[in-house]
Amino acid sequence: MLKRLWLIFAQTVTVCAGVGLAVVLWEHFHGSPDAASLPVMRESGTVLSYSEAVKKAAPAVVNIYTTQAVEEDEDTAGTNPAGIPRSSGATPLGSGVVVSRNGFILTNNHVIEDLTDISVALHDGREFQARRMGIDPETDLALLKVDAQDLSPIEFGSSDTLEVGDVVLAIGNPFNVGQTVTMGIVSALGRHSLGLNSFEDFIQTDAAINRGNSGGALINSSGQLIGINTAIFSPDMNAGTSVGIGFAIPTRLVNEVLPALMKSGRVRRGYLGLVPQALTPEIADKLKLGGRQGVLVAVVKKDAAAWASGIREGDLITSVDGQPVTDVAAMMRQVSAIKPGRTVEVMFYRGGKKWRTQVTLQERPPLKGK
Repeated sequence: MLKRLWLIFAQTVTVCAGVGLAVVLWEHFHGSPDAASLPVMRESGTVLSYSEAVKKAAPAVVNIYTTQAVEEDEDTAGTNPAGIPRSSGATPLGSGVVVSRNGFILTNNHVIEDLTDISVALHDGREFQARRMGIDPETDLALLKVDAQDLSPIEFGSSDTLEVGDVVLAIGNPFNVGQTVTMGIVSALGRHSLGLNSFEDFIQTDAAINRGNSGGALINSSGQLIGINTAIFSPDMNAGTSVGIGFAIPTRLVNEVLPALMKSGRVRRGYLGLVPQALTPEIADKLKLGGRQGVLVAVVKKDAAAWASGIREGDLITSVDGQPVTDVAAMMRQVSAIKPGRTVEVMFYRGGKKWRTQVTLQERPPLKGK
């Protein structure tokens, strides 16, 4: 009995060894499959694709054009592409995103700035004259309206949940070639101090954004809007070609501006009436601030709320309305989000002593010429 068991065991080991040797020899001569080279599969068993996300979002992205005389760039003049009407005199402007079933379309202010004749070509080929319903030059957002019903509005996603490395898709009408989708990742979050807008909190992406993409959609892999494509960095800014550094306005900021544009055509923001300055380590040492955090007051306008409340140049503001002040951009966003006419407490340091005052915010004046 023991001899028979030993024979069975020995045969089993021999077979396993033979199988193992065969696998080793196969991998040696044919190469072991690299996991990175294998197709990424969905649960459905098909190769990974973002087509469902595009099908979901693309019907909400429109082309914006005008028949009004505008100065054209030599690189785009004379094109006769798909995507906008081929009627004589039609000039492409950019892209837009349908945000309601009854015809509201969001775009960039710089796309339609100073124009009175604005037209929209929908994804399904329909064309409409558009009315300007509101603009916000300080975020470079604008709202149009077309007389149409049962449109396909885009689904909003949350830009607050984005992380660097997330896959994103840009949809628009670059160089007027027709609706185009490009893919990339989130390269950075919270980009500001670029000198583009008064209020900046950009998503940076390497998804190709070119001239004509402005006002179009930046979507996540679920087909939800997470940004409005707005600007690029390019060594040759006149050409407007992508080098992998594009910027989009996040939906967090869009959600702050869009309701106001729909309601009244403009955004009312709180205003202290001062010019803030970043606190650098060198300035902090010079003023002997002892490691305190805050924003310096560079200029105070004498007809503004801050002056009337006793705030002066050289003060270090540390909190507004109970919220700590960390940097210039954050303080501007914080103050602008407060309704004009409301009284808030401002904490600041002067001469090494801590002070507090009550400030009744004014309405932030519009940009000159707007």
